[in-house]
Amino acid sequence: MKNLLTIAGSDSGGGAGIQADLKTFAAHGTYGMSVICAVTAQNTQGVTAVQDIDPAIVTAQIAAVFDDIRVDGVKIGMLSHSPIIEAVAAGLVKYKPKIVVLDPVMISKSGYALLAPDACAALIEELLPLATLVTPNLPEAEAICGFKVEDEAAMVRAAKKIIELGAKAVLVKGGHLRGDASDLLFDGTSERWFPAKRIPGRNTHGTGCTLSSALAADLAKGLSLTEAVAAAKAYVTEGIKNGLDIGSGCGPLHHFVSLYAKAGL
Repeated sequence: MKNLLTIAGSDSGGGAGIQADLKTFAAHGTYGMSVICAVTAQNTQGVTAVQDIDPAIVTAQIAAVFDDIRVDGVKIGMLSHSPIIEAVAAGLVKYKPKIVVLDPVMISKSGYALLAPDACAALIEELLPLATLVTPNLPEAEAICGFKVEDEAAMVRAAKKIIELGAKAVLVKGGHLRGDASDLLFDGTSERWFPAKRIPGRNTHGTGCTLSSALAADLAKGLSLTEAVAAAKAYVTEGIKNGLDIGSGCGPLHHFVSLYAKAGL
C-alpha cells in the first residue's frame, strides 16, 4: 500500500481541505496522513474564520510523519502565510519526497481569501521549484503569472510561465472558462488537453482539493502524468455527478460513490 501525506488546512464542513484529501486517499486504496496548517470555520455556505497553526508545529508534524513512515507522495493545499510556506518548503527540502503535487489554494469557492497577499511570492519562490505537478485554476494562474488567464491561449502562456518558475509540470484547470471546461497539462515539452463537458449541479465543493489528492495518489501508484490526470479527472467527474446534497449551500462531491455502489448504498 502507498502512503500519502496531505499538507493543508482543515475544513470543518468535511467537503474540502484535509478531510477531502484523506477521503480521496482512502478511495484510491492508499494510506492517508496529514499535516494540518490551518483550521477553518467552514460549511457549505462559505468560510467564516481561519486560525493558522504555529509554523513550529507544522515543522514538528512533518518530522513526525517522515521520521517514522515511508511517504510515497505529498499533496500540498492551503498554506495561508509565508512562515508556514517556508516551514513546509524546508521540510520538503530535508526529506525529499519523490512526488509533490501543489494545489496553490488562494481563494475559497465562496470568495474568502485563503492566501495572504504577501505569501504569493513565497509560494512561487519556495514551493513551485519543489513541485512535481502544480494544479492552478485560472484565477490562481493569473496570480502566479501576473497576467489575465481567460482563454485557452492564455492558459498555454500561463503553463509555460509556471514551468519557467521552476515547476516540473503544470495542470492549468479550465473550470472558469466560459462554456465547457478544458484542462491543460504541460511538462515543459508537450501539451495535452483534457476536454470535458460541464456538469450541471451545485454540489462541487472540494473539487480542487480532491483532484490534486487523486493526482498524488495515482502518481504514487506509478501512473504517468497523462494517465494520472485522466484517471483523476474521471474520479472527480463521477464524484460531481453524484454530489451530496448536504447543507444549504454548495455541497461536496461524493468521494466514495463507487464503493457505496458496490455496497448497495
